[in-house]
Amino acid sequence: MFKKHIPNTITCGNLVCGCIATHFAFQGSYSLALTFIIAGAVFDFFDGFMARLLHVSSPIGKELDSLADDITFGFAPSAMLYHLLTTVPAAGIHPVIDRYLPYAAFVMAALSALRLAKFNLDERQATGFIGLPTPANALFWGALIVGTSTWWTAQPLAWAILLALCLFSSWILVSEVPMFALKFKTFELADNKLRYGFILLSAALLVWLGWTGFSAIIICYVLLSILSNLRR
Repeated sequence: MFKKHIPNTITCGNLVCGCIATHFAFQGSYSLALTFIIAGAVFDFFDGFMARLLHVSSPIGKELDSLADDITFGFAPSAMLYHLLTTVPAAGIHPVIDRYLPYAAFVMAALSALRLAKFNLDERQATGFIGLPTPANALFWGALIVGTSTWWTAQPLAWAILLALCLFSSWILVSEVPMFALKFKTFELADNKLRYGFILLSAALLVWLGWTGFSAIIICYVLLSILSNLRR
């Protein structure tokens, strides 16, 4: 049947967007790279939606989706960070180290792949997430780099801060930290205070900070998830 190929075709659209985003990332065209990461996220939403709507979910689709996600939400933002690290002031430790230090950005792509493989096998993530979802991590990095790239190039310790952020975000991808999902079983305020509050906070941050607001939103998402877990 033709309809069984529709979700996989949409997933391939996600994969193509990730490849194009990576191309622009290596060129330093950060805004275009982020645009195609966001386009990939749209495809990523609709492939699962169509699979459920048409009742054509398949193991192949699941594996293809993870591959596409690692390119769009793992490799593309890693390429953006790699390029940014080549433009910031050198660490000054040793010429060889300075030359190869930017390659550390691709640790994030590797941990994104591990997170996606783990997600496919983890049955605890039906109603929420364990660890930060890869699209959220990609949006954090994409928006941060687009909004602040010129600022980083003037900071002598930019390489150290960026690498520390890279290691932290790589860790939280595969961590055991539970994260809430924006899935509404009901729309009652009493049952969704956290979700409604997060949506209002996100809107305010976008108005205030523009592109960089997306990075602030992801930080707030992680902090709210941790606080919610501690409260429970």
